[in-house]
Amino acid sequence: MPYVDIKIAGALSREQKAKIAEEITDTLQRIAHKPKSYTYITFQEVEGENWAIAGELLDSD
Repeated sequence: MPYVDIKIAGALSREQKAKIAEEITDTLQRIAHKPKSYTYITFQEVEGENWAIAGELLDSD
């Protein structure tokens, strides 16, 4: 059973999440032969103040 956890800086719309979930589920079915009903996906939207790259918070000026 595939479990995919997506962490993303900022927010996605419901439509964006639905499309991403569809694409990932389809890919796992096509390439890994996993039934769609076995695929679980979670989205974690992280605020910029809680995510840093190269030592800088994403919400830094």
